[in-house]
Amino acid sequence: MSVLTRDEAQTRAKLLDVHRYTIDLDLTTGDETFDSRTVIRFTAGTDADTFVELKPAELRSATLDGHPLDPGTLDGNRLPLKNLTAGEHELRVEASMRYSRTGEGMHRFTDPTDGETYVYTQLFMEDVQRVFAAFDQPDLKAVFELTVKAPEAWTVLANGITEHLGEGRWQAAPTPLISTYLVAVAAGPWHSVRTEHRGLPFGLHCRRSLAPYLDPDADELFEITKQCYDRYHEKFEEPYPFDSYDQAFVPEFNAGAMENPGLVTFRDEFVYRSAVTDAERQTRAMVVAHEMAHMWFGDLVTLRWWDDIWLNESFAEYMGYQTLTEATRFADTWTDFGVVRKGWGYDADQRPSTHPVAPENVDDTASALLNFDGISYAKGASALRQLVAWLGEKDFLAGINTHFARHRFGNATLADFIDSLASATDRDVHAWADAWLRTTGVDTLRPVVTPGEDGTCTLRVERDGSRPHRIAVGLYDQDVADEGRHLTLRARLDLDVPQSEPHPLGKRPTLLLLNDGDLTYAKVRFDDESFEAVRAGLSGLPEPLTRAVVWNALRDAVRDGELPPTAYLDTARAHLPHETDLALVQGVLAFATAQIAGRYLTPDERPAALATLTSLCRDLIRRTEDGDNPGLRLIAVRHFIDVAAQPDTIAAWLADGTVPGGPELDPELRWRVLGRLAVLGATDETAIAAELDRDPSATGQEGAARCRAALPDADAKARAWEAMFATDDLSNYLFTATATGFWQPEQTELVRQYVPRYYEDAVAVAARRGPAIAEAAGRWAFPVYAVDTEALRLGEACLTDADPIPALRRKLVDQLDDLARALRVREG
Repeated sequence: MSVLTRDEAQTRAKLLDVHRYTIDLDLTTGDETFDSRTVIRFTAGTDADTFVELKPAELRSATLDGHPLDPGTLDGNRLPLKNLTAGEHELRVEASMRYSRTGEGMHRFTDPTDGETYVYTQLFMEDVQRVFAAFDQPDLKAVFELTVKAPEAWTVLANGITEHLGEGRWQAAPTPLISTYLVAVAAGPWHSVRTEHRGLPFGLHCRRSLAPYLDPDADELFEITKQCYDRYHEKFEEPYPFDSYDQAFVPEFNAGAMENPGLVTFRDEFVYRSAVTDAERQTRAMVVAHEMAHMWFGDLVTLRWWDDIWLNESFAEYMGYQTLTEATRFADTWTDFGVVRKGWGYDADQRPSTHPVAPENVDDTASALLNFDGISYAKGASALRQLVAWLGEKDFLAGINTHFARHRFGNATLADFIDSLASATDRDVHAWADAWLRTTGVDTLRPVVTPGEDGTCTLRVERDGSRPHRIAVGLYDQDVADEGRHLTLRARLDLDVPQSEPHPLGKRPTLLLLNDGDLTYAKVRFDDESFEAVRAGLSGLPEPLTRAVVWNALRDAVRDGELPPTAYLDTARAHLPHETDLALVQGVLAFATAQIAGRYLTPDERPAALATLTSLCRDLIRRTEDGDNPGLRLIAVRHFIDVAAQPDTIAAWLADGTVPGGPELDPELRWRVLGRLAVLGATDETAIAAELDRDPSATGQEGAARCRAALPDADAKARAWEAMFATDDLSNYLFTATATGFWQPEQTELVRQYVPRYYEDAVAVAARRGPAIAEAAGRWAFPVYAVDTEALRLGEACLTDADPIPALRRKLVDQLDDLARALRVREG
């Protein structure tokens, strides 16, 4: 299949003005394919040749202005349109299209719980071609009119309000001008909850089997949605631009969510079947806020080409966290961003695959797909947060509103965005953009404290990097009343880096913390006295966002080889039992478990690390015995399961169906325990099958696949490998579940033979099944615990000799860089 290049898109955009798509989909033709009929009305500016894209199972017919085209001329995904004349044209295409099982195009899913079937579209980047014929690029916006024929018992959702015409036929209201990748359809016997807000219909939709779990959360979801909607209307002068707001929780979704105008699709793991923490509810709320921000930035005003995808994602990421903080009960969202999302950005920005937030070399759609990473999301949002700190929110929002007014229902570039911001301020926004958006890498800030003769001192901040930073510097003094376990904020200084001269501090503080408040994007280091204060008093810092900055600094120091992994574990063991913020507890335990115990320490060192983490989790469980912090207890129980080195305790929990003192083991915890028992060789296929009988849901199927792949048995490993790589039967979710079970740090010798096989087989499956499976194979099926020079050599040889498709190549580049980093950390 040909990918679309930027040059081709620019040429076609100059030639065509696309007015309207009339699309008719028939979802009643069988389990493998559906029928697609498309009429496109467009104008050609000059006499020329061009093409339309589609990826059919069978192209049945195509006519241009009533004249038949030869279906045999379809070349890959391109149907040539020869000898176009200047003026109006009508293209008609009829085709049979394949359903997807990889979350691309029209995904089809049958719920194992009740046998009901659901389909939904995910048309991002270039997957609209899997559903209907289109001039598939974001700057050829058009009006879309959809009709859908579905089984009589189904409901059809789309971008606009849908009307049931009878006999299974549904008509969606015509859209305003939108891009092809934003068209959306979701059809099936949905369970729906509806309300109205400010005259606009709102809906929540999920599979029928999830109805008992959606209904109790519907009020919370509607409240968050309405609060964000109202806050965006306070910020934005342009009103919400579509006729309804539906949120559909769909199965086997590859992303967290997709910003289809009027019909946002979410992965249906956000409909919680099991107990979750308030931090997880906050994450769900942030995704709601993020996707709603896209209705303006992304849907109303859309990028012209994929080099500006960061404009969509960075803006929605920043606005989602900020709006959630301002408008909802979740007032500490930036702590979660700092400890979870920001690390994602820092990691991505230090790999060979890094790129500017606003890259200039996105030559085609295959390259563009690689930029959906921690840079476009986390670094870009961090850059915007720094911009707001530098520019001021009033001027920032004034520029945003100018941007919406100038480009509503159109397309815009980075230059357009910067011009809109510049119109609202006297500051040199263009220079700021060059420094922040066109460069790569993470700056590092280091404090240099110089004592004076009078007992005072001054601060100079050394910067490795080139960006200007506006930061806060926290000065903390030891609280002598409790022997230094608490640190009291003396002052928070605003500082511009680079400095013109050293800044006077007065008396030397016990702890000097750069980037307190986390307003910039940079790694920070401590001077010696501050580092000792952190080791002694981290949990006594008064604000969770301050503690997040410190934990990130420690994390970065481990990854950079400046802090031993065991020192991070010791700090976690000392301070995490006193932590109150759930996002911090979860983030620190996740890094300590997956990276430090799993990769940065040797196999000989791993048992001691697991013992430390087990002891830490046991302390947290004891601390929450009175039931006043169920979220913290749930995090502790989950991680206790994950790091268990002996099966006895967790096996007893599974047999009893509860943790003593709570919580009861719901499906998520039961599968978690069984998965760990499988790794330890303390369960078998009989127990897995019995658990699947108990929970035959989609998540139960995934849990069983994960457990079976985790069994320390050569035959089990062979079956799992064949399922992933020798057949194409697994859906995207079942592939991922199998992959996550397969590699375990306790089983490195058992699976060593699969390390060289991985590269050959991953390249082949990625080529056969496409980018979604390629991404899963590179992310989840990679031999992550084979931390040795031979594994690195094999991977580098694959990149040199095997020619993996771009989606897999990018994941391998990243994984191998992380592997090389783990080796450096181990070598000390």
